[in-house]
Amino acid sequence: MERFALLASSTLGFLAVALGAFGAHGLKARLEPLADGAKRLEWWSTAAHYQAIHALALGLVAYLATRTTSPAVKVAAIAFIVGAVLFSGSLYTMTLTGVRALGQITPLGGLAFLVGWGAVFVAAWGLRPAT
Repeated sequence: MERFALLASSTLGFLAVALGAFGAHGLKARLEPLADGAKRLEWWSTAAHYQAIHALALGLVAYLATRTTSPAVKVAAIAFIVGAVLFSGSLYTMTLTGVRALGQITPLGGLAFLVGWGAVFVAAWGLRPAT
């Protein structure tokens, strides 16, 4: 589980930085002339921000995997990945296509993030203090 979480963390983190830079530099000139261009750039920025945060959260999950065998660790890892795909993915897609109906998917990603954080809490609650 530790290796999986670290690989997922590094992949999501790498993509968050690359996509964030693309949004700031590659998309800006293309979207600024559009009536909703500023809003679409804001969506992209939010997507990259949340993706980066949850890439780091997966690093926390990797650490927890070294300290406990709680099934909550696996739940947290999967929830953070699903959350990134649904939350950030829907915002990236909305930005590129302008299809606002995709925004109905975004809260499902947010819910997955909440499940992940709840699972981190459960896993951490079961840790024994160092002696």
